[in-house]
Formats: sequence, C-alpha cells, structure tokens
Amino acid sequence: MNKEFINLTKENLYDEHLCCIIRSRKPHKGIDAKRQWLLDRLDEGHVFRKLDEKATVFIEYAPLETAWVPIIGDNYYYVYCLWVTGPHKGKGYGKMLMEYCMADAREKGKSGICMLGAKKQKAWLSDQSFSKRFGFEAVDATEDGYELLALSFDGTVPEFARNVKKPAIESEELTVYYDMQCPYVCQSIERIRQYCEENDVPVSLIQVDTLQKAKELPCVFNNWGVFYKGRFQTVNLLDAAGLKRILKK
Repeated sequence: MNKEFINLTKENLYDEHLCCIIRSRKPHKGIDAKRQWLLDRLDEGHVFRKLDEKATVFIEYAPLETAWVPIIGDNYYYVYCLWVTGPHKGKGYGKMLMEYCMADAREKGKSGICMLGAKKQKAWLSDQSFSKRFGFEAVDATEDGYELLALSFDGTVPEFARNVKKPAIESEELTVYYDMQCPYVCQSIERIRQYCEENDVPVSLIQVDTLQKAKELPCVFNNWGVFYKGRFQTVNLLDAAGLKRILKK
C-alpha cells in the first residue's frame, strides 16, 4: 500500500476535499464555514492531515492551549477527530494517522496527546477503544459519563475545566452551543431552528466564536453541546428524531 497523505495549508485549503461525508460540487454553507474556521486556526499550529483523495480518512488536532475545548493542560495536543470510513476501513489508515500525530507530538517536545471520550462509546466521538490500544487512558471524567483520554509522555495529565464537571445552566429552554469547525453544524442549526419555529419551542442557539468562550463552556464540547431544562444532554449533532427525544424529557 503506497498511499500518500497531505496536510492542509493556507495555499491548498480551498482546493482540497475536507474529508467529511458531504459530497457536493455546489457551494455548501457548512464547508465554506469550515474552511474559514480552519484558515483562522492554521497559524495556531492546528493540523488537518488527510488521505490524498476524496475520502473520509483524516485526523484533526491542535495545541491544547489553542484548542476550542474546555480542557486545561500544558504542552499537549488535542485530537478533535480521527475518522476512517467506508471502503477505506481496515487498511491501517487510522493507525498511520495516529502514529503521525504521536510522532509530531514527540518531535515538538509535547507532554502528550488528549481527546474526548466516554465510558460508553458515543456517536460523533472517535473510537476510544482504538485510541486505548495506543496507550490512551482516562485521566478525568464528568458526572454524566464523559471522559478525558490522554497519552502522557512525561507523567503530566490535562483535566476538564471546573465548569465542565457538573454541567448545568440556569436556562430551562433548549440551548445549543456550537462553533463552525464541523461542516454539518450549519445544517443541524437550521434544522433545529426550523423545528422550534414550527412547534413553538423556545430555543437559544449560541455560537462559540472565540477561544475564550470555548474554554469557559459549561459542558464537554467538541464543536457542539446541547442543554434542556438546565441539564446537559449530548455532544451529538441532532436530527429531528434526536431532538424530539430530548424535548420529551
């Protein structure tokens, strides 16, 4: 197998496929927003590495200090996504991408790598059983079952911000925190907005548009977080069925 990988740069960002499942030759609001979000992150050391073809085979990570997640730690990388889907599964690409991230971290003298996980595997989170084969371990947890997984090179570990440990907000209405990192976010927000308008459901849609806002969020976050009746519900993007299940609680 002689497949080549490439890293996105300012020079190739607008020419390369972003590796999510979206397939469209027409302008796509979510993809355009993702490209802009990435453009603003690349100077911060953000890495998006992908198979050099139109496929869902990629890893995306950043220095924890500039990663848009409410996690605290020094000198770590944070892995947002590691995806291999469809006919490309089972060919060793995930292993190659993780090993690239690990080698990059060691070369840059990082203390380790961390990522969001959960005691029970959840959709829209990378396969934690896969990461644990590389030595990742749970180093922190929330009361509702989410875990911070870390591979430490020097014995130090990151932790969730204090505001994440018992996720709750004062508002009782449906509340969604989101940023523009994921191309699916735009359509998910529009779907929720439309459903709530048609069914007279009060909703607050709060865009996380700065690093500070991301670090101060009241819940675990990988680009999306949902509250209802003051309680945290999920990091999963919502379709109509998922939204209805939450509103019945």
